[in-house]
Amino acid sequence: MDFELPKEITNKLADLDAFIETEIKPLERENMQFFDHRREHARTDWDRDGRPRDEWRALISEMERRADKAGHLRYGLPKSCGGSAASNLTIAAIREHLAAKGLGLHNDLQDESSIVGNFPIIPALADYGTEEQKTYIEGIISGKKHLSFGLTEPGHGSDATWLETTAVRDGDMWVINGRKRWNSQVARAHANLVFARTSGKPGSAKGITAFIVPTDTPGHNVLYNHWTFNMPSDHAETELRDVRVPGSAILHQEGEGLIVAQRFVHENRIRQAAASAGAARYCILEAVKYARERVAFGEPLAKKQAVQFPLVELWAEYQMLRTFIFRTAWQMDRQNPLEISDMVSICNFRANRLCCEAADRAMQVHGGMGYSRALPFEHIYRHHRRYRITEGTEEIQIRRVAQYLFAFGKRATAA
Repeated sequence: MDFELPKEITNKLADLDAFIETEIKPLERENMQFFDHRREHARTDWDRDGRPRDEWRALISEMERRADKAGHLRYGLPKSCGGSAASNLTIAAIREHLAAKGLGLHNDLQDESSIVGNFPIIPALADYGTEEQKTYIEGIISGKKHLSFGLTEPGHGSDATWLETTAVRDGDMWVINGRKRWNSQVARAHANLVFARTSGKPGSAKGITAFIVPTDTPGHNVLYNHWTFNMPSDHAETELRDVRVPGSAILHQEGEGLIVAQRFVHENRIRQAAASAGAARYCILEAVKYARERVAFGEPLAKKQAVQFPLVELWAEYQMLRTFIFRTAWQMDRQNPLEISDMVSICNFRANRLCCEAADRAMQVHGGMGYSRALPFEHIYRHHRRYRITEGTEEIQIRRVAQYLFAFGKRATAA
């Protein structure tokens, strides 16, 4: 067994480091108000319901433009989308590496922008979309024709098969009624990927259909934006009242929309796990560095076992989890990810939890300054805390593992 990352991956990481230093860091230094203690205020348009400021979005767009020109932005996308079809292991290694650098324009937490883009809707569009629907692929990458994602509802999150939004056929058209919550980025989207029940009973995986609904369609109304623990926020409440779309708006097949949703979620879970592990590494090592420098009661904090032991526990957890994440990503490249969804769930809920614990411990070690916005730990904590809820709560992830462990799923743990 070889636990070393392949040379092609380590070479790519080196290329990304060089690109960050020459192209991204100078741009970041010119716009430090978005990355120092002013970051939340500078990024947030408080007068437009807490949405991202246009200046902040423009900076991200410039970063993505440079990354695309350098051949990095699409690296994880299929070749049909101009990408390199990078493996799950490669993308996991990149996400962990970039997050371990801490806050920066190269890999910002706010809307998951990165020099190596994370576009979970695009593979589904590439596999299931019509030629017209595939025009959103380039639109999403360039930002000129964005597609948002509308699955969650006021009464239904993890229990998505119980969603109450409906679509009823009316001749050649479909009429959609319902409401979506945490409808991310819909305010700047040209269309909304709306999931609605078209047949079947509540709780059934069959009978849910995905519709691409232009946001200017009559009856598609963005009501307000939810303010969150980490601002700015781009998570709207959307009403669909007698929204009429043609049959050509269906992505994939009628009644098979959950496959699209699952594809979206699975693309994200292992990547989020890797990013959380990388951010945890950053927090732990920054705390260690500070503990070695900070003198209290006549000696460095690093001499105190009360400081050493919690950080050692976190470091041990990180080392084991990083290896398991990379192993799981490697395995995802060799079999259907749905067959090892329990392993993906373990990566996801443990890494997200670890990152929150590491950020909290870094704050504690740094004392009052750790709690301040002069240092990045509070921002890292607030952002990664959301991952214990989004893309499936950690309780749902644990339940998935239990299905396999107790043989409620398709396979049981080997004796």
